[in-house]
Amino acid sequence: MAMTITEKILARHAGRTEVRPAENIWIDVDILMTHDVCGPGTIGVFKEHFGRNAKVWDRRKVVIIPDHYIFTADEKAHRNVDTLRDFVKEQDLPYYYDVGGEKYKGVCHIALPEEGHTRPGEVLFGTDSHTCTAGAFGEFATGIGNTDAGFILGTGKLWVKVPPTMRFVFEGKLPPYLMAKDLILWVIGDIGVDGAVYRAMEFAGEGVHSLNIEERMTLCNMVIEAGGKNGVIEPDEVTLQFVKSKTSKPFEVVKNDRDAKYHSERVYRCDKLEPVVAKPHSPDNRALVREVEGTPLTRAYIGSCTGGKITDFIAAGKILKGRRTKIDTFIVPATTEIDRKLDREKVGGQTLREIFVQAGAQLGKASCAACLGGPKDTFGRLNQAEVCISTTSRNFPGRMGSREAQVYLASPYTAAASAVEGKITDPRKFL
Repeated sequence: MAMTITEKILARHAGRTEVRPAENIWIDVDILMTHDVCGPGTIGVFKEHFGRNAKVWDRRKVVIIPDHYIFTADEKAHRNVDTLRDFVKEQDLPYYYDVGGEKYKGVCHIALPEEGHTRPGEVLFGTDSHTCTAGAFGEFATGIGNTDAGFILGTGKLWVKVPPTMRFVFEGKLPPYLMAKDLILWVIGDIGVDGAVYRAMEFAGEGVHSLNIEERMTLCNMVIEAGGKNGVIEPDEVTLQFVKSKTSKPFEVVKNDRDAKYHSERVYRCDKLEPVVAKPHSPDNRALVREVEGTPLTRAYIGSCTGGKITDFIAAGKILKGRRTKIDTFIVPATTEIDRKLDREKVGGQTLREIFVQAGAQLGKASCAACLGGPKDTFGRLNQAEVCISTTSRNFPGRMGSREAQVYLASPYTAAASAVEGKITDPRKFL
């Protein structure tokens, strides 16, 4: 039986030669990730059902990364991190990236590949909906709840329904003014926030495989905004070069069978696409940038697992170099490694950090920061009645702080151009 990438990975991890969509199967787990928001709950489930003195199924397959509510005076947030530290010490877990320490990383979804925890053909679960980011590496990666994660901690297995695969093909070369954020907002605008519920979303075509690995991560990162179970991109040399540069652990590349059956297929011509935004208050509320151009803004935000990678900052730097922002503009690198690269990567002879500082932007510490709102002292948190253009993943009411604020989702190009003008601006004006 011919199978898709997702079906083949799940079949192998179930010890079977084939599986079909909608089948329920037990699968072995390669990596379980949790963080400071869901980690304490996951640990509680594990201890309740496996015993106070139980040991995790495999200490080298558990990754814990505090990243959400960390740079804050909130005592409840501190308590969550303390719970993680106690569990890591108790279980002697090697892959813990503690906030404030030398190993601190930042946003889990970007930290995972940087540390070599994302590998083709594997199964990765995380207690965060954007765990699907790792599908960019040709693996099955998805978010789960604390109960499932607690069960995995004890057994290394999970009961999973096989999702059918929706295929999205981007034909032709990508115009220089488009980024992966534009592509995924096009898709979500077409199918809606419930258009891929419990389905795999596979991305293919020249437009996708011309992207670097960070841009591919952006595509897979936002499949959850369409209800997708997982996102995936077939591995190629770009994938393999990155993964091999981060880990020496063995892995097995999985590709589609030539006659694999898909739930559906949508084809896009890259040269027919334009920069887009998602208007408040939903990721599928798509509009062409030129349709909403001139909308007044009070803030621009460039960061998060979706838009805080070095590729995102290089794009923003191209537009911000030699210009000043007219509105409060926040730059938040996803990880400490990306933060360091701001001092190395240059645009037009200047480092990115120099460009951002001279443009009048405010730089924050590597973390989720305002993307999830967080405590009141969270860096960049939106205030009442603000209108923000952001490279983050969601624009629901209250997502980035105040419920009265409005958030437009956009690419780093569009966010930077809009920061310069103080209103929504088509990036082609500067590119």
